[in-house]
Amino acid sequence: MCHVIVTCRSMLWTLLSIVAAFGELIAFMSTDWLVGFPRTPDSVFGAHGAPGAAAGEAYRPTLGIYGRCVKLPHMQRGVLCGPYAVHFGEIASGFWQAASIFLAAGILLLCAVAFISVFTMCFQSIMKKSIFNVCGLLQGIAGLFLILGLMLYPAGWGSDKVQLYCGPDASPYRAGLCSMGWAFYTAMGGTVLTFVCAVFSAQAEIATSSDKVQEEIEEGKSLICLL
Repeated sequence: MCHVIVTCRSMLWTLLSIVAAFGELIAFMSTDWLVGFPRTPDSVFGAHGAPGAAAGEAYRPTLGIYGRCVKLPHMQRGVLCGPYAVHFGEIASGFWQAASIFLAAGILLLCAVAFISVFTMCFQSIMKKSIFNVCGLLQGIAGLFLILGLMLYPAGWGSDKVQLYCGPDASPYRAGLCSMGWAFYTAMGGTVLTFVCAVFSAQAEIATSSDKVQEEIEEGKSLICLL
């Protein structure tokens, strides 16, 4: 018989798990990892990549791990966003390629846990092991992957692609004229939240296997809601 067990701690863990996965996924797909120095549309695409002196409203382009947002000279308003790397080998540097692998692996695990967490109301064990403990372990592993990815990411700031957006002073772990965009901070916050979820999974497991829950099950209730 399937028992639907809902507790405040288990629901909070599920919600935080979904938020962490969603936040990391959105950050990874975003182009707002680096915000370039102000320039006009023509200055980006001047001869030999040198800043031009053509007129145009100044703006700040953004650069992500595999995408970018720039304004083309012929565009009157708005910016053009899309991937600059069609293939994996076209990503700006080897460090960013490694970072993307670790980040993608971490996000994949987080998305799997977020999907599984929705069903923890009905299933509290998998292969005779607590599903919360298994998910907590996966979240801890995902957090380690995310940390590795975030540590490798600034090592690629010395690439030619980054210097085009951040100036020639850009180098590994030095952003030059660029500033950090919201995607980088979102990825960092998601990583912290991932470890919070990994620790909190133990509380969710305790809440769904408490004596009060067992009493409700023995009374024959199929829907159990506890604070």
